[in-house]
Order: sequence, then C-alpha cells, then structure tokens
Amino acid sequence: GNTESPPPGLKPRQYQNVLAEVKEFLDIHKEMGSYPGGIHLEMTGQDVTECLGGLEAIGHDDLGNRYETQCDPRLNASQSLELAFTVAESMMRGRK
Repeated sequence: GNTESPPPGLKPRQYQNVLAEVKEFLDIHKEMGSYPGGIHLEMTGQDVTECLGGLEAIGHDDLGNRYETQCDPRLNASQSLELAFTVAESMMRGRK
C-alpha cells in the first residue's frame, strides 16, 4: 500500500506517492495507446489532514488537526483539485 504509520492509529498517505501512482497509470495507458476509463480516489471536499504534502504542505505535525477518517485516508479539497488538474493536463498532452 501507499500508507505510512507515524502516530499510533493513523495511516496517512503521502500525496506525492498518490500523484506518482496516477502519473504512472496514465503513462502506461499512453504507451499502450489506450485511454483510462477512470480512476478511483479516496477524497473529500472537507479540509481534512489525512494525506501528507500537496500545495498546503501538510506534515506529520498537522495530522492531528483534522484527521477524521476511520478507514482510508482521503485527499482534501485542495489536494483533490491539484490532482485533477494534473490528470487533465496529462490527458491533454496525450491528445497532441
């Protein structure tokens, strides 16, 4: 998996790892001449601190602020938008 185990009971993801996995997925499709049908992400529009990194530079010290999930860590609104724009840019480059 792509989770870590810093403080007991929390298992955050590194945003950079999620981003790298998505980019690799898109690159493979590009190499194969196919288009992905979609991607599944754990995300929320809430301002949670469950994934480390992103433009807000969420760190280990921030996890306790708004770590609310009882299951898988979710990308917050900012991280989700950042990832969406990265996917869109990659898809547009693939069309040219």
